[in-house]
Amino acid sequence: MSGLSMLTLNIGSPSEERAHRQLAWLATRHEDVLVLTETRTSDGCKHLADAFRTAGYAVLYPKPAPAEYGVMIVSKLPLQVDPIGTMLSYLPNRVTGAMISTRMGLIRILGTYVPTRDATAEKTERKRRWLSEFSSAMGAAGMTEAGAQTVVLGDLNVVEPDHDPAYTTFRWFEYDFYRGLTDKHGLLDAYRHLNPDRVEHSWIGRTGDGYRYDHAHCSKELAEELVECEYVHEPRSTRLTDHSGLSIRFTVDAGTRLDTYDPFEAASPPTLF
Repeated sequence: MSGLSMLTLNIGSPSEERAHRQLAWLATRHEDVLVLTETRTSDGCKHLADAFRTAGYAVLYPKPAPAEYGVMIVSKLPLQVDPIGTMLSYLPNRVTGAMISTRMGLIRILGTYVPTRDATAEKTERKRRWLSEFSSAMGAAGMTEAGAQTVVLGDLNVVEPDHDPAYTTFRWFEYDFYRGLTDKHGLLDAYRHLNPDRVEHSWIGRTGDGYRYDHAHCSKELAEELVECEYVHEPRSTRLTDHSGLSIRFTVDAGTRLDTYDPFEAASPPTLF
């Protein structure tokens, strides 16, 4: 498929067996770049990273602390490491940054897994602090190459202010972060840019309520090259994970590609006990 494409999917910290099933599905996808969120330092995530590396893909897998989560970026295109993780003093592995070269110039990809929270003051402050630090890091002077376009995508664990259905449980700082992606950082919600009124959800709660938690935001200039942005529900409906994926495609020529082959064929069978 022509152009530059990306897919983000919350893989839900899989066991090695479930990671192997996820790999079988991911191997069928056409996207150039995969942003996999809710990774851990685990056998399951290592299984995915090893299979993709063996198959010739570029893989960024900063391993979080044992009890924490992170983001893995897998690419059919050469990657440069973006330094945003060094700009966060708090939960730095919740974002993984990469730069890719295209005919349009450099494109900065920030794969993001925002902390969840509950009603407790501790978890609320944890999320508020991380969102604040991440926003500051995105806006830090000298963080990107001059002229680089930006895509922020992943499980942001926030919803848009006029989300359907409406919820009273979200706090002011969560809505401020969503608005700030556009107002402070000049990024557009790619799905909303193409689908102004469509109701879609990427995660369904135990009560059956739907939430659009997984997002892709891109620079306004890059949005002019946007041709597709759609949710992919198969991983959730087949219980590979509890989230739907989000696929995005731009008309931008992706340039040089790596010599890759089927990562599922490259994988060793998972260890069974």
